[in-house]
Formats: sequence, structure tokens, C-alpha cells
Amino acid sequence: MANSPSRPEVWLRGPVEGINPALMPAAHALLQVAEDLGEVAAALSPSELVTAPGGAAPIYFHLRHIAGSIDRLTTYARGEKLDESQRAALRSEKEPPGKMEEAPALVEKVVEAIHRAIEQMRKTSDASLYEPRKVGSAGLLSTVMGLLFHTAEHAQRHTGQVITTARIVRGKAP
Repeated sequence: MANSPSRPEVWLRGPVEGINPALMPAAHALLQVAEDLGEVAAALSPSELVTAPGGAAPIYFHLRHIAGSIDRLTTYARGEKLDESQRAALRSEKEPPGKMEEAPALVEKVVEAIHRAIEQMRKTSDASLYEPRKVGSAGLLSTVMGLLFHTAEHAQRHTGQVITTARIVRGKAP
């Protein structure tokens, strides 16, 4: 989205300072999410945020979910359990908002979550990458690296949905 011949995608701009090379693809992916959402979603109107074309999830859900899932997955990567505020946020992601937050504020929450995840990646040691981590109430097993990579790919998946839904609700061709 934020790419042109003079501005390549984030992964083609070189390393992210302080990021372990093993985590560089995940960092690049998250930074690309921040740019893409800033370009596509920040200017959406409240009605565009809540439109659910063909029953698809509305954009406000994706933005809330991206920020929340980054927070939850990085919590698990640190070896911690979710607190009540994180569980409450998860339960509320699909609920129609009582008072709709403006698009820039929703995008900013995603960007803040991304910055926290990048900082966590900077603090993640090589030795911890393959340490097991429990995920969710079922305690399913992953690793620190698995969780950090899933954080990025999950955010990208929902960003793609935001981009597509935004084009549909605005009536724009790709």
C-alpha cells in the first residue's frame, strides 16, 4: 500500500535496528501493517468502519482485533497469562461499539501495539526463541518464536481484510 518505486515495502528497506535477524521478517511484517493501515484505514468514516458488506466483519472489528491479538500473543510470548482486562477486550472485539471511535484512534491503537511488539522483539534473546510457551486457556504449546511470527502473520491477515473491505465499502477497484 505505502509502496512505490521510491518507497519499497518495509522488508526491502533493510534491517530494523536492534532486531534479532531471526525475528526480522516478523518485525518487517508488523511495520508494514502499521503503514498499510495508516494509509488505508485512518481516513475511513464512522459509517465505513461499521459497514459489513455481504456479512463480512466490519473494519472496526479488524482494527480492534489486530491491536488486541498483538497484545495477547506477545503476552503469551513473555510466558504470561492474560489478565482480566485482556480477556474483556477479547470478548468485546466483535460487539458493535456503543460510541464509535474515530478511525485514526483505532489505527493508533494498532500502531501502539505494534511498537510494543517491536520493543519486545528487541528484548527477546536468541536463547529464548525456542522456549515453550502455553497459549490460551487450553494451554496449547508454541514457542516464543512461533508466537512472535504468528503475531505478525495474524496482523497481516486482518490487514488484508481491512484493505479489501475498505475498497468494497468505498466502491473502489483494486
